[in-house]
Amino acid sequence: MPIINVTDIADPRLRMYSHQREVLLLDWPGYERGLFIGESANVIDRAMDSGIAPISFFLEEKWLPKTMPQIQKAWTLDPDIPVFTATREQFRAITTYEVTRGALAAFHRPPLPDVRDLLAGARRVAVLEDVTNYTNIGAIFRSAAALGIDAVLVTPSCHDPYYRRAARVSMGTVFQVPWTRIGTTQDWAAEGVPLLHELGFEVVALALSEDAIPLDEPTLKQSEKLALVLGTEGDGLAASTIAACDRTVIIPMEHGVDSLNVAAASAVAFWQLRR
Repeated sequence: MPIINVTDIADPRLRMYSHQREVLLLDWPGYERGLFIGESANVIDRAMDSGIAPISFFLEEKWLPKTMPQIQKAWTLDPDIPVFTATREQFRAITTYEVTRGALAAFHRPPLPDVRDLLAGARRVAVLEDVTNYTNIGAIFRSAAALGIDAVLVTPSCHDPYYRRAARVSMGTVFQVPWTRIGTTQDWAAEGVPLLHELGFEVVALALSEDAIPLDEPTLKQSEKLALVLGTEGDGLAASTIAACDRTVIIPMEHGVDSLNVAAASAVAFWQLRR
């Protein structure tokens, strides 16, 4: 059960934790689907609970006692998983992070499921179109887990829910709510919406539109299988996406406010449309 005190900040075993752009982890040598870095006990616990074993841990010395439950759990999977501890100065020099919410752990990326397999048995689905703010992605997943969303689909241009900040903000729920990507091009709806129709879903766009119906329209909640499409920050959904959907809905607003942040809007919509 190796706990290794860092003596060399250039140790190649720590390179995956260094100040890399996270997108580089997607093509990490030796790993078919790349890596992701989990931060905090919740994220690491829930990643392991979903069946993903860590490759290694890296943490400041002060976090070791609080991280031992996760380390012990990892060692039941593989007793040779290394745990690297460092001083605060060493940790900052390697990661460039000023603050973390606990230990870091490196994981291999699991394969993403096929959309049809993912949605077998699902009744409430969220589709994230081109959402690029990691905090919003994490918050949406946390709301999805809490408010009865069965699965999340992300479009090709949507940022990765496994990215460190997104997973941390989600409190690890990106490993609890099943998700995968839908579509193969920027205009994902051209193939994605017909696929959702084929699987029996009514597809509803959450967007500002003159013909939008209010979110509390009773027939929405009565829909047996519903896919709610949420758009990117600022621009919202593409016009072609709105046109492809069956209906457009809006959250009624007061005091001259026209819309909510996508993460806040998702929570309101998930609660209203829950089964």
